[in-house]
Amino acid sequence: MRVLCLLFFLITTLNVKAQASEVEAVKKTIDDFFEAFHKQDTTAMRSMAKGDILMQSISVNKERETVLNENSYNDFLRNIASIPKDRTFEEKLLNYSIQVDGKMANAWTPYEFWYMEKMSHCGVNSFQLIKEGDAWKIIYLVDTRRRAGCTE
Repeated sequence: MRVLCLLFFLITTLNVKAQASEVEAVKKTIDDFFEAFHKQDTTAMRSMAKGDILMQSISVNKERETVLNENSYNDFLRNIASIPKDRTFEEKLLNYSIQVDGKMANAWTPYEFWYMEKMSHCGVNSFQLIKEGDAWKIIYLVDTRRRAGCTE
């Protein structure tokens, strides 16, 4: 009986460590994405996604109606590349909530977006990722954007 308990404990421990390792790998993918984003390195950003993924943003307009904007990843990359180098921007991630199930992961990252050193807006990113070989790739990205309720 002790051998069975020990075996169960070892298997459970290995599973927990493997899961933690995958969570860290997903977090690194998100961190690498934002490092490339801030450098306007669209080549690196392109390598982190699986093709021309759909990107969506949810916001509320002046009439207080919910608006869903859709953009292709290629358009997003063109927009990032077109930002003049003298314009500073930073998306500050405030936290990570990451779930992994086999080859699929979700990362929920609240953020603040700063433009020219002033708070522009805040919200949450929701990344969907797939694991191909040893690499996690972004397959979908949706975010919320709001000006009210931000910390600054």
